[in-house]
Amino acid sequence: MTSPDLLAAPPFPVAVALALLAAYAIGSLSFAVIVSRFMGLADPRSYGSGNPGATNVLRSGNKAAAVLTLVFDALKGFVPVLLVVLYGPRFGLGEGTAAFAGLAAFMGHLWPVFFRFQGGKGVATAAGVLLALNPWLGAATLATWVIIAAFFRYSSLASLVAAAFAPFYQALIWGVEPALLAIAVMSLLLVWRHEGNIRKLLAGTESRLGQKAAPAAAAAAAHAQHERKPHDKPHDHKQHDHKHHVHRKGH
Repeated sequence: MTSPDLLAAPPFPVAVALALLAAYAIGSLSFAVIVSRFMGLADPRSYGSGNPGATNVLRSGNKAAAVLTLVFDALKGFVPVLLVVLYGPRFGLGEGTAAFAGLAAFMGHLWPVFFRFQGGKGVATAAGVLLALNPWLGAATLATWVIIAAFFRYSSLASLVAAAFAPFYQALIWGVEPALLAIAVMSLLLVWRHEGNIRKLLAGTESRLGQKAAPAAAAAAAHAQHERKPHDKPHDHKQHDHKHHVHRKGH
C-alpha cells in the first residue's frame, strides 16, 4: 500500500510547479483596475501613463484608491513568498522556490492572465516580494525609493534607482544566495518596463508624484480637434479666392 505521507506530499517538481502557478495567478490580480471599479473611478489604463499601478491611480486625485492599490499590489507579492516560506519545507520547497514564487507573482503583475496580459510595472509587488524574502533587504530598498522620491519627486526615477540597488544590497550584505538570481531578473524586468519613463526623464517631460493627468479620451479629442484646424484654413482661403475672382469679373 502507498504511504499516507506520500499521498499528502506531491513529488518535488509538481510542488514547485503548483507554487509558481499559484503565485502567478495571485500576481495577475490587477488591483489598480479592481479598486478603481469598486470605487467608481475611471479605469487607470485610460488616463495618465496608462499604467495600472498605484502611482497612476494617484493621478485620478483619489488618494484612498491609490493607497489601497499600493497595499494590495504589495500583498500579492508578499503573500505567495510567505506561504512558501511557512509551508514549503514540508513539500521540499526551500528559499530558492520562495524567491522564484515571488518572481512569478511579479510576472503575473506585468502580464496578468485575467486582464489580457496588460499589466503594470511591478514596483509595489517587487517591494512585497523583497519584504517577504528578507525584511531588511526590503526595508533598505524601500528606503532608497523614499529618499530618491522625496528629493526628485519622480516615482519612476525612484523605482529605477531602487531596482538597481536591490541585487547589489543582496550580494554585498547577504551574499550570493539562491534568491539573488530571482531578485536580479526582477530588477531587470522592472527597468525594462520603465523604458518609456526613462525617455521622458531624459526629455524632461516625466510627470511628478501626485500630478493629475487628463483622461486619455479627452487628450485624444483635443488632439483630433487640433488636427482638424489646419484643414479649415485652406477651405476659408479658397472661399476668399473665389469671392475675389467673382469680384474681378464684375469689374
